[in-house]
Amino acid sequence: MNLEEVAKRAGVSTATVSRVLNNIDVVRNATRVKVLRAVQELNYHPNLHARTLAGGKSRTLGMIVSNMENPFFFDVFRTLEADARLQGYDVFLANTDYRPEQLTRSIRLMIGRRVAGLAVVVSEMDADLIQELTNSKIPTVFYDVGTATRNISNIRVNYRRGIEQVVEYLHSLGHRKLAFIGHHSALGPTSEREQAFLDTVSRYAPGAEWRTAADQDGLEGGRSAARELLATGFRPTAIICVNDFVAAGVLRELRQHGLRVPQDVSVTGFDNIKLSEFCCPPLTTLHIPRDRIGHLMFQFLAPETHTGKPPGKEIMIDPELILRESTGPAASE
Repeated sequence: MNLEEVAKRAGVSTATVSRVLNNIDVVRNATRVKVLRAVQELNYHPNLHARTLAGGKSRTLGMIVSNMENPFFFDVFRTLEADARLQGYDVFLANTDYRPEQLTRSIRLMIGRRVAGLAVVVSEMDADLIQELTNSKIPTVFYDVGTATRNISNIRVNYRRGIEQVVEYLHSLGHRKLAFIGHHSALGPTSEREQAFLDTVSRYAPGAEWRTAADQDGLEGGRSAARELLATGFRPTAIICVNDFVAAGVLRELRQHGLRVPQDVSVTGFDNIKLSEFCCPPLTTLHIPRDRIGHLMFQFLAPETHTGKPPGKEIMIDPELILRESTGPAASE
């Protein structure tokens, strides 16, 4: 498949196809739509590194993440990049901001660059894109989405067990009014944590009252979701947050409302990013070993290393409960 065939299918010149693929705004919208439709129909991926690859095998890895503002993603990237540099690889990074259309664009860009391997740490994946990556034959490792197959490996976290640990712990402290604050609740890994919360509360604390709220992934998202929750009039004695980044925003909003943590409300996070230690008070959370995830990703994508792992495997990671000062006994009614 080449540029000329795309141009012929779209009924335009190769120069116009090139302008569309390089996102140059001089192309009319109707023409852009025709070109992009032809690209999709022909499953065309521009070889952006053709001249480089002509002389040998690619030494570039790709990584796509959902939110580079969240330190969780940066920690995984930093470890992967450090391993890659030691073995003579570069890492090309793309950020989606949880936008499915940006994910599609980034995946096709990585395929077009003929990366040697691709790490995908996102929540907004769909089956068609997984199939596209399978067809590309590029070694790929997913974090928490998709299933392992041929050229695709998967690293998963046992979110359910993690949430169970938190709910059991809070229940032991007498908490019977619980809330879960998430983000992008329609996405797989985040909705899994919310569902685990609902299932565990019904099993371990059937008489408990509970609410859920969600906003964006980040400090402001945590503040907004907490504000929305408190505006309902519900007063939880404990709030379980989808991650530490959101939890830090929740802590700020609780202070704005004059609520003390943990005397009035206990708060927990998830991930154990460095920020969780420096929150006020330090955050009870669930530890996910981001360095281990980064190491594993590189091993899956660079099998020629002495620790290389074959593709098509799945690894499950159990989170560890870390107790700090943001949790305590439930306040008396």
